[in-house]
This record gives sequence, C-alpha cells and structure tokens, in this order.
Amino acid sequence: MFGANLRHLAQQYPSVSELSRRLGINRTQFNRYMSGESFPRPDVLDRICCFFDVDARILLEPVDTLGQHGKIITGPFLSDFLGHGFQHLSEQIFASGFYRFTRRSFINEDRFVVGLVQVFRGEAGATFIKGFEAKEAMRNQGLPETPASREFRGVVSCHEDGVAFLISKRRSMTYSFNYLARVASLENNYWVGYVARTVREGGGERVTRMVYEYLGQNIAPAIAAARGTGFVTEESLLPYHRRLLRTGEPFS
Repeated sequence: MFGANLRHLAQQYPSVSELSRRLGINRTQFNRYMSGESFPRPDVLDRICCFFDVDARILLEPVDTLGQHGKIITGPFLSDFLGHGFQHLSEQIFASGFYRFTRRSFINEDRFVVGLVQVFRGEAGATFIKGFEAKEAMRNQGLPETPASREFRGVVSCHEDGVAFLISKRRSMTYSFNYLARVASLENNYWVGYVARTVREGGGERVTRMVYEYLGQNIAPAIAAARGTGFVTEESLLPYHRRLLRTGEPFS
C-alpha cells in the first residue's frame, strides 16, 4: 500500500528525479520505496509525510481516501446517494435566513405550535438549521426549560421534489424527519410538508402537516415573529398558514 501511495503522489511531479531531489532521497532508494522492495526509516517516512501533507495512514490506506475520514454523508460510500442532496442545496433552492413554522401539536391536538428557526450555510457547503422548542412543550413533558434543553439542530438536504431536514435535540434525545415542498405564491416564500417524530407506536401522533414561511435574513422580522411563537389556538393562526395546514382534513 505504501508503494502504491507513493506512485500515486509522484504523478503530480514531472519526474522521479526531481521529486527525489526535493525530498533529499536517493533516486534509486526512492524507486525501491515505490516498488515495495524497501521501506523508509521513521525519520525519512516523517519527511515524506510532511512533504505530501499526509499522515502515517499512508502506510495502510489508499491515499485518495485519506481526506474522507470523518465525513460520513459526503464520504465515498454515501457521496453519490445521501451526499448529493447535502452538497447541492443552493441558496436558490432553499435560502439562508429565518423561517416561521406552524404545525399541529403532538401532545395536544387542539393546539398548534408556532416556531422560529434559522437556516445557514456552514463548513463544506452544508446547510444547517437550528431553533428552540417552546417552553410550554417542555413543561408539559416534565422536561427542563433551559435554552440548552430546548435547543434543536439539524442538517438540510434537497431532493427531486423539495427539501428534507434531519433534526435532533441535544445528545440525540429525540429525532424528527421533516419534508417540505415549495408552494406557488406571489413572493415564493412558503413551503408545506410534514414532520414525523421518532416515537414508538402508541405514543400519540407521529406525523403532522407543517408550514414554513421564509422571513428573510434581516433580524427585525425574526424578532417580531418570535413574539408570536409558542402554543396557539386554531383561530390564532395566520390565515394563510391555516389554509395551507388544511386543519379540517386528516393527514394522509
């Protein structure tokens, strides 16, 4: 493996002679390394690793996969599957900024939850989402109401017919899967879909419709929307949110 990796790395240079000179290694000896006939001393191995900006895994693993360590979704196994949606979610498809969402409560079917989330781009082009669960929801479940306990975070992906989120509370206490498709509207800023929570059968409703409304990247509309978050009655819903939720129709 080490010899194969050296041959792969050497392809970046015009000649083995030049590469050997820059490494300070005799060309004949370097050829023996590449052919697998010989192995470098620890100090020479360290020099080679530093020169090519790799680590000691060069001894055991293909060099073209070393940069994929720690990358699960975008790693070699899932890159063409789940990774494609995470890497190709552009601002035009799903913009960064603040979103107001509405859905029916899972713990009280006569109430609705209005919340606020922030969507933003992070490292390696990934799109993240974060928000806080309503204090009343935590109180009704006998859970702490601290910001750390209420916070949820997730990652957003695109697919053929919309976007999807995978969201979790801290330490993977709960998960939810969210799906949204864009709604044709004048400002093109509404999405409708559903949220499914990961609970066992018999633990109450597990799937319900959900509406997202894009508020933009300015903090002022987000602060104004935050004042109306929490549990509300159906009559208190924003009219267009209520219409998109189709509150009188069961989810199917």
